[in-house]
Amino acid sequence: MSALGAFLAGLVFGLGLILSGMTDPGKVIGFLDLTGNWDPSLAFVMGGAVQVGFLAFAIARRRTRNFLGGAMRVPDRRDIDARLVGGSAVFGIGWGLAGFCPGPALVSFGSGQDKAAVFVAAMLLGMLVYTIAERTRRTSAAA
Repeated sequence: MSALGAFLAGLVFGLGLILSGMTDPGKVIGFLDLTGNWDPSLAFVMGGAVQVGFLAFAIARRRTRNFLGGAMRVPDRRDIDARLVGGSAVFGIGWGLAGFCPGPALVSFGSGQDKAAVFVAAMLLGMLVYTIAERTRRTSAAA
């Protein structure tokens, strides 16, 4: 993907997050608060995203090149393993505690929100820990 294409895709994604209110951690917390003041708006945003994703993958399966001319790479793994379940659990716990996931956190960080800065710092630290753990695991497996 060209730098311009990546920028435009990120811009559209960020604007969508802002317009839908998903950069507000209170929306996420409100969605997860089933016994209190439940806010279903996140479910509608997720439903819209699933529909767009379903259509995009249906189109992608029939193509060999993406719209910008690069090779089409559609994931083909369908197995559920401990790493997938563990990663999903860590993501969900972090999302529920902070009210951010990576995309909205970066948009909120860009707008100067302190809470988002803390989340992004923790996310980067987690990525670093993962990278080190993966290198250690691969080195141990190769030996």
